[in-house]
Amino acid sequence: MLITFTLSSFFLILLTLAPLLPSNHWIVRVWEFPRLQLAFLLLLNMLLMGLLYEQNNWSGAGLMVITLAALVYQLYWILPFTPLVKKTVALCVSPDPKRSIKVINANVLMTNRDVHKLIALVDKHQPHILVTLESNQWWQDALKPLHAAYPYRVNFPLENLYGMHVFSRLPLTEIATAERVEKGVPSIHCVATLASGEQVICHFLHPAPPSPTENPEATERDLELLGLAKEVAAKNEHKPLPMLVSGDLNDVAWSPTTRAFLRLSGFQDPRIGRGAYNTFHVKYPFARWPLDHIFHSKDFELVNLMRLPEIGSDHYPLLTELTLK
Repeated sequence: MLITFTLSSFFLILLTLAPLLPSNHWIVRVWEFPRLQLAFLLLLNMLLMGLLYEQNNWSGAGLMVITLAALVYQLYWILPFTPLVKKTVALCVSPDPKRSIKVINANVLMTNRDVHKLIALVDKHQPHILVTLESNQWWQDALKPLHAAYPYRVNFPLENLYGMHVFSRLPLTEIATAERVEKGVPSIHCVATLASGEQVICHFLHPAPPSPTENPEATERDLELLGLAKEVAAKNEHKPLPMLVSGDLNDVAWSPTTRAFLRLSGFQDPRIGRGAYNTFHVKYPFARWPLDHIFHSKDFELVNLMRLPEIGSDHYPLLTELTLK
């Protein structure tokens, strides 16, 4: 039994160290995702090894110390997404509805046909903007019942899992669609005008993930995210308007890329100090992490942040309401 836990500890330590390798290959970068799960397994392994520990077994004691170090390292990454740290975005208790923006970000899963579930959520929560990801022509047609309430729309249907649609109650201007890094992997950019007349620059993304079925490396995803961060920073110097970025970024909230994105752009993550809000995978609770995000400039305070019920997809929708300070 002790041999089993010793081998499993070595394996978990190797997985902890894997993302430190100077490689963008998915086999290396994928281990940035399950840090919460690895932390749980490291803790469990360490406790079980402690029960079987024999006095004067210095090799066993050394392995437990290394396992503890690996656990602390994993906690370093995920601790910001717990209530144990200070919130970076203040909660607004009396928001001005005219200066607020509510966004639902929903990866619908292209083959999913439970469109009624998404429409019911939209009817219930009445977001100003609905962003759908993996939405193809079928989804574009199936969401026509929303057209009356959402007169401002941007359509980019694709049959390759990277189609996108934006439905808005707020007037949209300066609309641009772009395939910034990869052909067939678009993003949508626009300016939304609030009821107060103030404007918010919006960026909606869905870069391809590093995986054996998509891109073998994380290079393309990282280029899109960090390229946008630099663009946002430059734009803010010349035209400092409130900004937000939302979408399925195919990256976890605690990854080095996401941290670099926030650092370069100057944006904030409202989840820090509140929770991870894991949105993927719906069917596997133990293999679940935060892939759907909303980041914003420091102009906002948070009104509401919640993971919505499932809609037949492998992702939960994410609802965020922000208000200008």
